[in-house]
Amino acid sequence: KQSFYNALASDNIEMLNTQLAQVKASSITEKDAYEGVLMMKKAGMVSKTKEKLSLFKSGRAKLEAAINKYKDTEYYFLRLIIQENAPKILDYNSNIQADIAIIRSGFKTLAAVVQQAINDYSKKSKNLKPL
Repeated sequence: KQSFYNALASDNIEMLNTQLAQVKASSITEKDAYEGVLMMKKAGMVSKTKEKLSLFKSGRAKLEAAINKYKDTEYYFLRLIIQENAPKILDYNSNIQADIAIIRSGFKTLAAVVQQAINDYSKKSKNLKPL
């Protein structure tokens, strides 16, 4: 999980591509959520508009499917990161407050690495205050 969060926090596309390949090759429960978030993050780094939109839409579908299937607090955190950083034109920002409430209520049940990622992110988040 740590390498996933390191890649997600990075602006290094090679690091992101490496992590995406590792997630795609894995059989972890979080596979769809992690792959979706990495694809949406990558969408912000590629230059072709068509590729940006395609990556974002595919990633969004994977993440939303994982959220609907598992209702995992970590997935709501991942969605919050993307929602706060996605361009307004993509209209992917309607769940910010609901996601924050879920993150706050489920924080103590998360793995230490995820709690640390939430604490690190909350320092630069527009909406999520440190827990």
